[in-house]
Amino acid sequence: MRPNVRRLVIALWTVVFIAFIGLAVRVYLATGNSDSMTATTGAPLAPAIGGPFTLMDHTGRPVTDADFRGKWMLIYFGYTYCPDVCPTSLTTMVDALDLLGEAGTKVVPVLITVDPERDTPAQLASYVAAFGPRVVGLTGTAEQIAAAAKAYRVYYAKAKPKAGDGEVYLMDHSSIVYLVDPQGKFHQHFASHQIDADEMARRLRGIL
Repeated sequence: MRPNVRRLVIALWTVVFIAFIGLAVRVYLATGNSDSMTATTGAPLAPAIGGPFTLMDHTGRPVTDADFRGKWMLIYFGYTYCPDVCPTSLTTMVDALDLLGEAGTKVVPVLITVDPERDTPAQLASYVAAFGPRVVGLTGTAEQIAAAAKAYRVYYAKAKPKAGDGEVYLMDHSSIVYLVDPQGKFHQHFASHQIDADEMARRLRGIL
């Protein structure tokens, strides 16, 4: 192909390519979905955390997330055989609500077990009683717990027993307290290992 012809072909393809890109951009902007528009305008996207669940409370009563409508919830995923992090987190939650006085009665502290194999309703009932009458313990089948944990993006897994421990095992899990509003929507979270009762109460006081 002669140089002049080659340059002409290249020029024509360049024009076609630029026209194609321009058309594609116009189509994208015209048909962009609400998510892309939200991102463009800088408005915050709603976090995909939380959702419906079907479990059983520590009295053996089947419950769903709808049973807590009208109340705020502080939800913590843990287990009763947890040696330190779980009891510390639950204590922080309860102490924070006590500091709030009357406003604290608007909030239900909830423990959802990540160890349904051992945390029966009876086991949960004995455990949550140590933190006072306001704490609700929830358990369920392995599938129900997995669904609830997935909704809240909670990690958990059975830790490999140490040599000589036999059937004794611990659970690795996220340590986060979730605040859920009276409509069942996730509001915010607290890193339980980074907050004390005073700070949690202060932050809750500005919300309730």
